[in-house]
Amino acid sequence: MSTLYIVATPIGNLEDLTLRALRILSEVDLILCEDTRVTQKLLNHFNIKTKTLSYHQHSKLKKIDYILKILKEGKNLALVSDAGTPGISDPGNKLISKITEFTATRPLQIKIVPIPGPSAAITAASISGFPMDKFIFLGFPPAKRKRKKFFEEVINSKYPVIFYESPYRIIKTLNELKEAYNSSHGFNFTPLKIVVCRELTKKFETIYRGNISEVIKALENPPAGEKIKGEFVVIIGGQK
Repeated sequence: MSTLYIVATPIGNLEDLTLRALRILSEVDLILCEDTRVTQKLLNHFNIKTKTLSYHQHSKLKKIDYILKILKEGKNLALVSDAGTPGISDPGNKLISKITEFTATRPLQIKIVPIPGPSAAITAASISGFPMDKFIFLGFPPAKRKRKKFFEEVINSKYPVIFYESPYRIIKTLNELKEAYNSSHGFNFTPLKIVVCRELTKKFETIYRGNISEVIKALENPPAGEKIKGEFVVIIGGQK
């Protein structure tokens, strides 16, 4: 029986790699990576010599067939993303789906084992201050079409909403979110409360809290010489 390990890796601080993840990455026959260059830096840091193979959102069916072939040979593989938990806003779930479909009609057994660890969404939720017993995760907003619908869904959610955004669109996204909220609530409304997390677990980790206008202003006026960089996690407090 072969095993595919779904291994969470640090979202910034390399000390967050678990001991179990460290052992698995050292023991498997091959590591499937979103970007081999990014993963190689992690492996080099821990002196892990395991070979890597790229697997990402643009990988074709032939690549999945090749991965299945390796698993059929009895090899053990690990799947990692560039940062965080595979299958969360990356193509890991597609590979898992294909493997489970393949094994469902064949005697071949492939175990799929999660190796839990860092997740930007959960990390941000833990320090949000919002009631997070129930929440909705929406990944990245659409880049072009259906953005208005996306933001309407966010502001009308009964529960807190978490989504990701890039540094190139964060201010635009927050302004569109503010516009959608203002349009929905008219003139008599409580300002929308949000939490925006930047560079989580890294040296320049920053948490912005307050109403959306205050957060936008803070992002538009960073400390002198500082650029907006790193992926962002945005949390909106829900309309209970």
